Amino acid sequence: MSNSSELAEKAERFGLARVGARPSLPSYLKQVWERRDFTLSLARYRMQSENERNRLGMAWVLLRPSFQALVYGTVFGFIITGSSRPDNFVSFLVIGVFSLEFFNSSMNGGAKAIISNASLVQSLPFPRMVLPVAKVMQNLMNFMPTLGLMFLLAIVFGARPDWSWFLFIPLVALFTIFNLGVALIFSRLTVHFRDLSQLIPFVSRMIFYTSGVFFDPSRLLDGRPPIFAAIYDWHPLHNVLSISRGILLEDHALPVEYWFNFSVWAVVMVSVGTVFFWKAEERYGRDN
Repeated sequence: MSNSSELAEKAERFGLARVGARPSLPSYLKQVWERRDFTLSLARYRMQSENERNRLGMAWVLLRPSFQALVYGTVFGFIITGSSRPDNFVSFLVIGVFSLEFFNSSMNGGAKAIISNASLVQSLPFPRMVLPVAKVMQNLMNFMPTLGLMFLLAIVFGARPDWSWFLFIPLVALFTIFNLGVALIFSRLTVHFRDLSQLIPFVSRMIFYTSGVFFDPSRLLDGRPPIFAAIYDWHPLHNVLSISRGILLEDHALPVEYWFNFSVWAVVMVSVGTVFFWKAEERYGRDN
């Protein structure tokens, strides 16, 4: 038996683990949970530090999506006219832009969570999953005031608050879980393939143009084979936008089946993302 094998056998006998070794998945998730205070503190600190660099500070949490909605509304308001324009177009567009901002910021932030914190990863022992989780929590904190502004604008343009608006609580919870799964997947991918960070803007743009941010997909699918609608019904971001509009806008139906579709997406994405990220735990800080 070689010396290395003997040492490994003795280490195992005395309960010693290799430095930097990946723990079991249950143990790993327990470590992440035990550092929840650190994760939330990191999310709050980064949210404040990123906005305090600007003269208007935290106001940019609301100004960024508002300016995006204004630009898209101006451009597509001229392009889409007449019967092809969705009902209650302003509120329709605001819901789409504000909601998609939460997804895009989570995907982009998750992709940079490890590679932009290389010194932290290489110098301190902690479960690396804390970093993408903190990024998604930061984006959730940014999304909360944006959600309030979305409610306010919907009321200004004719929406009437009712008890169904509380459905946003489970919807935002599912959306956060889904975004966390996406962030975990992109966190690992960009560690191994740095060039992927250059492609993410194109992925964001493709999702923007296919999810129905500024148009009603049902009108485009009219007259096409039913298989197209059946496939599109599983578009996760379209599910989120349709449910949000169904809750807030009286002239838009609330598609109950989309709750199931998006719940499946959320569970699958966070499960796959968690295992996929955990599998490479030993490589973070070495491949960066």
